[in-house]
Amino acid sequence: MVEEPRLRGGGAVAAGALSKVPEVTVAFWVTKVLTTGMGEATSDFLAQHMDPVLAVGIGGVAFAVALAVQFRVRRYIAAVYWTAVVMVSVFGTMAADTLHVALGVPYAASTCGFALVLVGVLALWYASERTLSVHSVRTPRREAFYWATVVTTFALGTATGDLTATTLHLGYLSSGVLFAAVIAVPALAHRRLGLGPVAAFWSAYVVTRPLGASFADWMAVSTSRGGLGWGTGPVSLAWAVAIVAFVVHLAVSRADVARPEVA
Repeated sequence: MVEEPRLRGGGAVAAGALSKVPEVTVAFWVTKVLTTGMGEATSDFLAQHMDPVLAVGIGGVAFAVALAVQFRVRRYIAAVYWTAVVMVSVFGTMAADTLHVALGVPYAASTCGFALVLVGVLALWYASERTLSVHSVRTPRREAFYWATVVTTFALGTATGDLTATTLHLGYLSSGVLFAAVIAVPALAHRRLGLGPVAAFWSAYVVTRPLGASFADWMAVSTSRGGLGWGTGPVSLAWAVAIVAFVVHLAVSRADVARPEVA
């Protein structure tokens, strides 16, 4: 029986343990970007049509329930996992926007703040587990670190996207194009410059948030603000339909299901 090294506290990851997260495929990246755009549009729609406090409360409850279900299942299930990611996107957007709208925190400050938080979460994860690989997420503790990282990347990505679009006056479409170029950098660095796969993965993962959100905002906002003027409701619905299609594909094909290691 092959095992990973024992963890602090006496825990161990036995061979055959089931992964709680999907394998990283092209479909993974596409679905991830779709969740970020859908979360941005949905958050804005709720803020426009509902009392902000009530919207944040509903989003927080839905986020907690989705994450609780994800922690309770014993293996990766496409519908459960991606529902949790969607709710992280919706609630994470609300939380990040609250810092700016309600508390007046500049986007530059929140971007730097969330970046520091992300570094702290990753440092704690590595100090505890000696790995940041998503392929090792097979224990409750590692799963907790994984989702803490995911939540922080969403908050950081939200602040960064708003920073480029509004504070730096690039607009939503230009921001989307910028982040589409930026997300290719980790992949190229991994293939050509020897950047490690873990560093490349998390670098790209952060960028998916402002990438998807920028294009969703561009589709939703009015033409006077440089957008297409489709509205947050239709954009949210359209991106949600696309997410469902990809998740159904993944659930049926099981192309992103990791195979347990055996002796």
